[in-house]
Amino acid sequence: MRYSERRSEKKTKKKTMGAQEIRFGTDGWRGIIAEQFTFENLHRVALAAATELVEVFEGALIVVGYDRRFLSPEFAHLVAKAVQSLGVPVLLADRPAPTPAFSWAALQRGAHGALVITASHNPPTYSGLKIKGAFGGSVSPEFTRRVEERLATGRLGAADRSAPLNTFDPWEGYLDQLRTKVDIDALRAAEVEIFLDAMHGVGAGGLPALLGPGRVNEIRAEHNPLFGGNAPEPIARYLTPLFKAMRTYQGERPPIGLVLDGDADRIAAVDAQGNYLSCQVLIPLLVDHLARRRGLSGKVVKTISGSDLIARTARARGLVVEETAIGFKYIADIMLRERVLLGGEESGGIGYADHMPERDGLLCALYLLEIVAQTGRDLGELYTEMQQELGFVSHYDRRDLKLPDDAFKQRLLAILEDQPPQVIANQAVAEHTAIDGHKFRLADGRWLLIRFSGTEPVLRLYCEAASPQAVTETLQWAEHWAAQKP
Repeated sequence: MRYSERRSEKKTKKKTMGAQEIRFGTDGWRGIIAEQFTFENLHRVALAAATELVEVFEGALIVVGYDRRFLSPEFAHLVAKAVQSLGVPVLLADRPAPTPAFSWAALQRGAHGALVITASHNPPTYSGLKIKGAFGGSVSPEFTRRVEERLATGRLGAADRSAPLNTFDPWEGYLDQLRTKVDIDALRAAEVEIFLDAMHGVGAGGLPALLGPGRVNEIRAEHNPLFGGNAPEPIARYLTPLFKAMRTYQGERPPIGLVLDGDADRIAAVDAQGNYLSCQVLIPLLVDHLARRRGLSGKVVKTISGSDLIARTARARGLVVEETAIGFKYIADIMLRERVLLGGEESGGIGYADHMPERDGLLCALYLLEIVAQTGRDLGELYTEMQQELGFVSHYDRRDLKLPDDAFKQRLLAILEDQPPQVIANQAVAEHTAIDGHKFRLADGRWLLIRFSGTEPVLRLYCEAASPQAVTETLQWAEHWAAQKP
């Protein structure tokens, strides 16, 4: 074999290996910028994803959008050019916007789907690509597996053509849609002081645009691709500025704190007493509100990491509950087949079937404000009353452990599958399920979920119990177990 042939063969093997390393997680492909997430890899993924979108969904174009992360506009332009080269018309956003805005644009404009540059709530060193179908939601695991197969085999589509590329304002149609979901005038008049922590993400400006100038106190609304040094994830340890703003507030109207993640498809809240309210709290409140005050019906879909109170609330309101693996694409799949009132994840993503099968942080914010406006009550107080009504007290926490390497992960996986623990934190394991990760329900009713992240080298530990002490005890046990086993 000649030198030039050997060199060509090495290049081919290198490209194939790189393609095989690209894997889609719970919602899209993500990687560290300039390591896994490079212009070259993104170009290949864009070709494969766009080709699959055109084959699977009817449409007239593909929407391309992006968030506020480092190099996001440049990455989005590369994706747009890749789609153009397949002979597919492109509608490219002219500014950053929430991921659900691009999902709505795909649905509203009759597109094959949308390709969105975002790493959602991941740390600032990450970027990513989410694929949305023509129906306005995340594509299925089967779809992303076919994209991975295209990358592995080099079937990326014939990139030798051209098509029109037009730009659009992604906010306009999206905000118009949100205005149809609630009584905006009633929310403007509500006796509540609204704080919104945008976490430097694309949700900044959305709520003020809906409710009017001066109605919303925005925190961390300025563009900062480093997100202040933390991941733009709406969990308590990253929300110090919001807690401080609410603690120092001296006005007469009761305050409510709302927070959106980096691409504004997730939400959390803070009540008037300064308590952090995760989606484990918000989903039961929203189910109750939609079913009881709005008189709506449909199935409630929750992931396995969701609170037991979600199911109890739904059943108390006469609603059927279904549990899925973690990832909104699993919820969206059910939404496409059945009548679903609400689908929600522990991590902050909630979607509504009368909107689109997609998480939407801004719509959640409007519904939470509607609860306060209609009841005149604080969210924390309403949650406490709901627990009392249903006879179920819930305390929850999650801890993330960074994995040293993939070998460590594989050893833990083998142990969980072959020798799962029979006793946890001095409680016998009553039930062990492995829908997504390994969930252990213990003798006293508490549960522990041990699961590996689909987007980061992280082991996630989840626990719900009847007391904060039991949650802490269980998570400490799990941390010690994980550290000692390998």
